[in-house]
Amino acid sequence: MRLKTINSWLGIRAEVLSRIYDRTWKPGDLIPKEIDLAFEFGCSRTTVNRALRELAEAGTLERRRKSGTRVSLNPANKATLKIPLIKNEVNKIGKTYGYKLIQRKLCLPPDKIKNKMRINSGIKILHILALHTANDLPFVIEDRWINQHVLPESEKQNFKEHSANEWLVLNAPYTHGTISFSAINSSAENAHLLSIKSGAAVFEIERNTFDKENAITNVCLTYERGYRMLTTF
Repeated sequence: MRLKTINSWLGIRAEVLSRIYDRTWKPGDLIPKEIDLAFEFGCSRTTVNRALRELAEAGTLERRRKSGTRVSLNPANKATLKIPLIKNEVNKIGKTYGYKLIQRKLCLPPDKIKNKMRINSGIKILHILALHTANDLPFVIEDRWINQHVLPESEKQNFKEHSANEWLVLNAPYTHGTISFSAINSSAENAHLLSIKSGAAVFEIERNTFDKENAITNVCLTYERGYRMLTTF
């Protein structure tokens, strides 16, 4: 069925992204073949191929010969930032991963979170506090706020067995975000969770992710003393 005519690869790319963001095509879904999309949009198959190739290079789609094109399980802006699984971070350093949910509740966010996530006053959102461990020792505190009004599926998750980090990476594509890195003095609460002295210097990452204009999540990750971040470019 031909719904509309799109003659440019940029227009097709925008339409494919729109279908991913509105969950018409979910992570892992096989999308229609190039020839079918070309018929739907009233354009050449070459134009469709260009759009899908660009999205595959960005990490939004996964293309495999003879098996078709799927929405990436982590359709983030791969060329800019790939949000890591904490579990994988621990496994890569040769340690055994562990996870403990400390708190999960709907509550009013503090003003600084409300402002960063652009949440209206009086609106409750989901707060998750959890501890990830390596060889049964504290590795990182995950202090996270999730906007369940934008991501209603999150309200059904108890996050007892699988972390919010893991669930979001697999289920919440985003369009853009912000990230900051800081060296801070640990609060008394975080020091207790990390089994260190209050005020000890620790490494902290704060990340905000958005789906277009809507905030999905704000997370503050506070790592054990001595943590070193390793990346490639």
